[in-house]
Amino acid sequence: MCSHVFGEISLDFPLSDSIIVPTYIETVPNRNSPPAILLRKGWREGGRVRKQTLANLSDWPAHRIEALRRLLRGETLVPPETLFTIQASRPHGHVEAILAMVHKLGLDRLLSPRPSRQRALVLAMIVERLLGPSSKLANVRQWHCTTLAEELGVGDAEVEELYEALDWLLCRQETIEKSLARRHLAEGSLVLYDVSSSYYEGATCPLAQFGHNRDGKKDRMIIVYGVLTDAEGRPVAVETYPGATGDPTTVPDQVEKLRQRFGLSQVVLVGDRGLLTKTQIDQLRQHPGLGWITALRSPAIRQLVEAGTLQLSLFDQQNLAEIRSPDYPGERLVACFNPLLAEERRRKREALLQATEEQLARVARDIDRRTQKPYTSVEIGAKVGRILHRFKVGKHFEWEVLDGRLRFARRQQLIAREAALDGIYVIRTSEPHLSSADLVRSYKRLAHVEQAFRCLKGVDLRIRPIFHRTADHVRAHIFLCLLAYYVEWHLRKVWARFLFDDEELDEDRRQRDPVAPARPSAAAETKKRLRTTPEGWPIHSFRTLLKDLSTRCRNTFAPQSEALEGATFQQLTEPTPFQAQALKLIELFPG
Repeated sequence: MCSHVFGEISLDFPLSDSIIVPTYIETVPNRNSPPAILLRKGWREGGRVRKQTLANLSDWPAHRIEALRRLLRGETLVPPETLFTIQASRPHGHVEAILAMVHKLGLDRLLSPRPSRQRALVLAMIVERLLGPSSKLANVRQWHCTTLAEELGVGDAEVEELYEALDWLLCRQETIEKSLARRHLAEGSLVLYDVSSSYYEGATCPLAQFGHNRDGKKDRMIIVYGVLTDAEGRPVAVETYPGATGDPTTVPDQVEKLRQRFGLSQVVLVGDRGLLTKTQIDQLRQHPGLGWITALRSPAIRQLVEAGTLQLSLFDQQNLAEIRSPDYPGERLVACFNPLLAEERRRKREALLQATEEQLARVARDIDRRTQKPYTSVEIGAKVGRILHRFKVGKHFEWEVLDGRLRFARRQQLIAREAALDGIYVIRTSEPHLSSADLVRSYKRLAHVEQAFRCLKGVDLRIRPIFHRTADHVRAHIFLCLLAYYVEWHLRKVWARFLFDDEELDEDRRQRDPVAPARPSAAAETKKRLRTTPEGWPIHSFRTLLKDLSTRCRNTFAPQSEALEGATFQQLTEPTPFQAQALKLIELFPG
């Protein structure tokens, strides 16, 4: 048997000395138009003749059609491998899956209701961000290695066009974000907000400044960006700021965006304790319909304990308790105690204290050995300062240089005072209606935004390092990455059964103890242990799942016969059962 495809339809026919095949060429009249030349397969079924059209050959020259007709009749008998050569084989399955989700989400229509060159280029950059994050120059080279360029018609794109498409995207950012807000936010809904940063390579972008570098690249300038999501962590909007911008100062922009651009007067903004400071909360109070949920910092918790408002005996029988304080009029405070968190903080503190002592002891020995040219007090102080700064526990040590020797000791009373608050955190809110447990759950939803930052900055999308030279291109690049994560977020939901993710996590979060340590579901533990689903499908990371899908290729065949020269056709490799199931789940997604 020989199997070929014309227009991605499989043709099966035997090649033997005496060919009697159900595959044939039929001429079908077409009223006032030229007749259709169809490649068909016929068979009998219950006394009736059935036909299946395999390919439309109407565009073929007459000599090629005749050559194929004679081949089907068996006039030319050659080994199957000499009939066709494979001119190209490009990975397609992962492109197919991502574009299917893009169309399901209507992301193409969100970018622009009408097809355009710019829309196609932006879509290609979004998909390529998921396939293999790279520079714009690498984009135009890499998307020829898959079917992406062919699917979106951007095979002839130049790098300059991509930067023009970024400018086009940035002009449409407000419109796109408004559309996403209409989809996923409503009056009274929960809105999550957090800030991160990525380091910058270069020195030309005015947004790149020295600031709090979360990537550990202390010698690099950074660019700050804040992400708004809905309660489930689905990204809605992003704002980009200079690297020296303090996290709390970005909050007023988000309030303005929610109220003015999105037209929402009653929402609950959830932000961590570093964002929603006293100053920002005072500004939020100016908008009566705008609620907020955040947490207290350690010094504020200590003040509650010292004032007797928060008594540690509250946690003898329960792990959370609602309290009131005159320092927070009109607000609700929910105090929580997590023993696992307490143990982790105790362990980490002790490890840092020991590491600091070891380094200080090494400096002290070095000082004692240095008899010919003793260290000055300034030199000793510099050495000690570097150690205390490195391990961030300098407040827990007292030290002095006396008679040319270094003496140091732990401040046990201060350490014990801090340890007494281990595992305790206090949720602070203006919301009068949510239960104490739901307030804690709402605050912990910020983990969704942290997941977004992990995907944006990790191997999935690689938002960093940032190389763009202009502020507008940096803003467009970050917004493009957010849209790519929007697609990834939905793909992760659809493919949760194939990933190491806990499929029952969302439901568990609504029901489980909000303070107690989180436990994976039994199904998730079984899945991770066996590395297969109950149905036997393999478990993947998001990246390896896309790689598995990429083995479904689109092959371009060319006939060896001179009579059929130039009559190429394409064939998709048949999906494996796993690939077919993954694509089916996208088709079933409601959109």
